[in-house]
Amino acid sequence: MDNPVKVGITHGDINGVSYEIILKAVAEEGMTELFTPVIFGVPYIAEEAKEKLGFPNVKFNFITDASEAKDGKINIVALKDKEPELHPGEVRKDAGHSAVEALETAVEALKNNTIDILVTAPISKESVQSETFTFPGHTEFLSARLGEGKEAMMILCNDNLRVALLTKHIPVSRIAEHITQDNVVEAVKMFSDTLKKDFGIVRPAIAVLSLNPHAGDGGLIGSEEEDILKPAINQLMQEGVLAFGPFPADGFFGHGSYKKYDGILAMYHDQGLAPFKTIATSGGVNFSAGLPYVRTSPDHGTAFDIAWKGEADATSMRDAIYMGIDIYRRRRTFEGANSNPLKKYVHEKPERGEKLERFQNRNEQNQDADD
Repeated sequence: MDNPVKVGITHGDINGVSYEIILKAVAEEGMTELFTPVIFGVPYIAEEAKEKLGFPNVKFNFITDASEAKDGKINIVALKDKEPELHPGEVRKDAGHSAVEALETAVEALKNNTIDILVTAPISKESVQSETFTFPGHTEFLSARLGEGKEAMMILCNDNLRVALLTKHIPVSRIAEHITQDNVVEAVKMFSDTLKKDFGIVRPAIAVLSLNPHAGDGGLIGSEEEDILKPAINQLMQEGVLAFGPFPADGFFGHGSYKKYDGILAMYHDQGLAPFKTIATSGGVNFSAGLPYVRTSPDHGTAFDIAWKGEADATSMRDAIYMGIDIYRRRRTFEGANSNPLKKYVHEKPERGEKLERFQNRNEQNQDADD
């Protein structure tokens, strides 16, 4: 029997709901039998959360490195830098620094194989900014640290809906310049690959949303659909990738057409995430596709307005853990099944002279047999 999956969990912003949703997720009865939680955090804040948020019976195993984690325990890797002060609901630089330290430490643990997957709790994009951290979000940071030259794809998903983004955290004014035929083709191919490898879908069908209202109305509203998206979809279909569209986003979601496809590629952040969060309610997960490691997170932010009040819903954090484990196992199965494919023997067509020589030899052998 395999050892339990070691799930690394970064503590996010301490002044948000991170500790509450982490504890609600991992402290449920039987959870440490399903996986081994390895939380990258601050011991005194974990103890504070345990007392103030209603987990008096929870026991932590405090360690200094993820390699010391014990199965069946809630492990906390103590961060080494100066401990931040707890100020619920406030955006503070010390909290941002601690969130970044947790990320950096967890990334090293992934690289060292002392954790199997990474689940990140929400951060404040404002508080984490510094001279050394200039990323607009987790996805861009992890692309730089783990992507091996490739940019991760942001996919919001649950059991029934998967929405990927062509562009992520960029200003709306710059979206159109990033929509090129090459970018669309590359994104759909990556999406198709991850649906096969990470979600177990053998031949995924992917819907591509339009950029302009009404899919451009034949060029009256915009030309990107005719000039870029349709040629990209035609190219993909010719290469054997099932891509369809472009579809106007309002009718596509409003009429339930999304139910017919295995994945949906949105052109920009809010086009995809607004309908996804409306449909998925509290059970959505953010997955970073295209990385050599599995990373998931809840699909919500720090929720400073309800921080440390015991009101946070841990459904998305719990689902992020479950989905991360499922993806990790599916990926291992897929890679195992495709690591040693059967050799393909190619029989070259013989030249005319070689065929004649073989025919003559066979005739001679037959004559000898007759004699």
